[in-house]
Amino acid sequence: MRAASGQYISAVPCSHPIPPMPFFLCLLLLLALAAPAAAAAPAPAQPAAARPRIGLVLGGGGARGTAHIGVLEVLERLRVPVDCVAGTSMGGLVAGAWASGVGPEQMRARLAAVDWRDLFDDNPSHAETDYRERRLAQSYYPGLEFGLTNEGIRAAHGVVGGQKIKLFFNTLVGADRGERTIESLPLPVAIVATDIGTGEKVVFRRGELSTAMRASMSVPALLSPVPYQGRYLVDGGLVDNLPIDEVMAACKPDVVIAVDVGTPLARPEDVNTLGAITGQTIGVLTEQNAEHSRAMLKPGDIFIQPALPDITAADFNKFRAGAESGRLAAEAQASALSRHSLAPAEYAAWAATLKSQPPPRPRVDAVEIVGLKRINPAFVMRHIRTRPGDPFDAARLERDLARVYGDGDVENVDYNLVRVDGRTVLRILVTEKSWGPDYLRSGVFVEATDKETQFALRVAYHRKWLNALGAEWLSGVQLGERSSLSTQFYQPLDARQTWFVEPAAGFSRDRLNVYQDDNRIAEYLIRQKRAAFNVGANIGVLGALRLGWLYRHFDSTVETGLPRLPTGRTTLKGWQAVLEFDQFNRPFFPTAGWYGRVDYVDAKDGANGGNYARLSADLRGARAWGPYVINARAVYLGSPRGRVPLGDAGSLGGFLQLSGYARDQILAGDLRFASIRGEKVIGRMPLGLRGDLRVGVSLEAGKARDRFSETKLDGWQQAGALYLGGETPLGPLYLGAGLAKGGHRSLYLFLGLP
Repeated sequence: MRAASGQYISAVPCSHPIPPMPFFLCLLLLLALAAPAAAAAPAPAQPAAARPRIGLVLGGGGARGTAHIGVLEVLERLRVPVDCVAGTSMGGLVAGAWASGVGPEQMRARLAAVDWRDLFDDNPSHAETDYRERRLAQSYYPGLEFGLTNEGIRAAHGVVGGQKIKLFFNTLVGADRGERTIESLPLPVAIVATDIGTGEKVVFRRGELSTAMRASMSVPALLSPVPYQGRYLVDGGLVDNLPIDEVMAACKPDVVIAVDVGTPLARPEDVNTLGAITGQTIGVLTEQNAEHSRAMLKPGDIFIQPALPDITAADFNKFRAGAESGRLAAEAQASALSRHSLAPAEYAAWAATLKSQPPPRPRVDAVEIVGLKRINPAFVMRHIRTRPGDPFDAARLERDLARVYGDGDVENVDYNLVRVDGRTVLRILVTEKSWGPDYLRSGVFVEATDKETQFALRVAYHRKWLNALGAEWLSGVQLGERSSLSTQFYQPLDARQTWFVEPAAGFSRDRLNVYQDDNRIAEYLIRQKRAAFNVGANIGVLGALRLGWLYRHFDSTVETGLPRLPTGRTTLKGWQAVLEFDQFNRPFFPTAGWYGRVDYVDAKDGANGGNYARLSADLRGARAWGPYVINARAVYLGSPRGRVPLGDAGSLGGFLQLSGYARDQILAGDLRFASIRGEKVIGRMPLGLRGDLRVGVSLEAGKARDRFSETKLDGWQQAGALYLGGETPLGPLYLGAGLAKGGHRSLYLFLGLP
């Protein structure tokens, strides 16, 4: 069929059921590939006049597809030409890259340079994301974001959006030097994808090469489908994992060389878990369409099936072993392949057509933003540093696009370079979230210690882009021991959202345990009403400055024990200034960067009728050396004028804040705290999920004066903790034990943040 754009695809009804993608475990990706070619003994030459037309078929199989590199090395060594190529999933990636001039030696090199975990983590560094989104992520975790649409509640299309993968493909095939289409390649190429809506096979023979590669490897539920000409495309292996029929249609070859890297079925005795049964079911369905394809082979065709017993679809770190297996399997067919060898000069002439010199990097004449419906173009352009007249810099643009993605409003953002009336136009292609701009956000917090247990569930309604400047409304409720109801309106004052106003109001109900001599002597119920109106400035992606008026009204009653602290009603109101920077590379378990916050309050204590000032500062830093990470923190709270009241007091106690003491065990109007933590990364989340697993030790020291509780704890208190921690889709998870000076001990289990 033909789209209005002039790009062509073909849709083929498929009689085979759609298997939910087994293998190409997401990744197929990139194939970014590359690898050194082997030297070799010359093969017997064949006269060009007698040369048959040869078609190459590269099947899908995720990381098992790295075997295709070894096969290409042997074809190169034996001087076997190819007249057309078809591929699915990983095979489609290798086919597209190879036909665009990326040889097997380069493929090996590219694979060695790829950081697979980073490639499957669409999010930029935490320090590069929108500051407001960073703050929201502390309470409402991105993995628990759902859209509220006319069709009901919707989630993201996949665990991985494929943002970085697509940009990688752009540079892999040379789209950073100009538009790279399939029809412009030196030989016919067919790349297979699946229309997830109809089950039809979609074959790319024209159109943008990197888009076809990205669509062909979109494992359902793992990688988001690729929207294309009204369709949603996913992994082609669902309908044709070994596209022999497509290479036949491409150039009517006399000889077909087919490389099958599909995952074999498991032994019956190993299919004994739910996961194994699911995988086997998918494998059976996929094997059925591959078996149908293999039946098309005729005498004289060459079938290559590398032995890959120890490589799964996700084992991209084993690309060297995969390529070697492909080389060995092709070498086993060397006698059959050699019958199609060309003389050195003839082969060199053929190979030269695949390896033409790339054009020079273009100079950009214009920059356009396309695809926007709600988002203000100026909001996107504030991140784009490329200007008319600049030479195109793909690395710099990719970093800019990562910041656009980090704003939290887009499903993906891409680019292409096109020639319009003799000018080079850089088009920034933005796809807004199809499940936005109304979101349901949530978060959880669980704390279990040997002293108490707390639980909280947070749910919020978040409406974005209420107007052209990007106004937002966030209203949420928290249920649990600490319950609250809040609402906040965020109104930027300019299209780039540098300046903003932010009114907010809320109500909370909290229980406060009061300790003396390490004994809980009372429990208070504190009801609080609060309101604030801030004027602020976003300082790039570094952080923000806020200046505003605040109002807090407390109603404190004793639930159990003696009234050792003030009860009744009191009001605090005045002015507050907050400067906050966050340059950590991750939200919860950073390996690099720093964080700083300075908070100044000038207010009046309604209970005591006196004015006071409160100054607090929190500085943190992190740095990694290989698997080892050091975190440091320093905290100060004091009163430049008057006495800080209980309602504005700080606290010490709890995990990593004088571990061994209970949470908020030490309440004070003046305190100092410092800690240093050493951690070792001992595991990582699967590809597509951010986070790692660490063991750590913490050394902590704190000093509190003007105390409201634990009034006998004079001087510096020392504490430490041992823990196991990691990041999960529900937030940070910790299991640890703390010990403080004087024999204070606690065991901790945490999930999320309070």
